[in-house]
Formats: sequence, C-alpha cells, structure tokens
Amino acid sequence: MKTMKPWYLSRTIWAALVTILTGAAGLAGASPEQVDETALTDALLQGVGAIAGLVALFGRLSATDRIG
Repeated sequence: MKTMKPWYLSRTIWAALVTILTGAAGLAGASPEQVDETALTDALLQGVGAIAGLVALFGRLSATDRIG
C-alpha cells in the first residue's frame, strides 16, 4: 500500500469504534430493552448529518483546488 487516506475514511476504523462503544455501553449497564428505537434512530441520523456537514466544511476549507 503506497497511497494513504485519512483515518476517518477507513471502514475498519469505524467498525472498530462502533464495536468498542457498543462493548463499553454493555459494560456500563445499557440494555437494549431500555432504548426507545425511534429516538435512537433520530439521534443517529442527526449525528450522521452533523458529522457529514463538518466533513464537508473541513474538506472545502482545506481544499487546494477551486470548484469549477
């Protein structure tokens, strides 16, 4: 592998982070029965939207080429 990519584009890193967070939540006593599925879905979608916005903004601010 000669090319490099940012860590946040790695599916392996994201899968590992989700696994770690899920395990930590289980250790902390979180139970799937206590989760409101609708609220969880809304929160996840809002989080993904916020992260996507930040990535887009950061990408544009750090770009070296013009959009054209």
